[in-house]
Amino acid sequence: MELDLRQLRHLLKKRNDEIEKIVAGTGYLAKTVIGVGTFLLDNEGDIDLLSSRQRAVFDKFIMPLLDISSR
Repeated sequence: MELDLRQLRHLLKKRNDEIEKIVAGTGYLAKTVIGVGTFLLDNEGDIDLLSSRQRAVFDKFIMPLLDISSR
């Protein structure tokens, strides 16, 4: 899977309110999602470097927001 780093960077910098909404009531923290996104940016979007927990956060919160914004 090829990750659009520009889109991810925009999500993390300009769309924090959407991250807050998607994690609300889940027991996760927005800063956890932002941390996983930042890790991906720092590692050129290499999803294979994510731990299983980070991958779960990515799949549950980041991917849906990236899919919405790409439509």
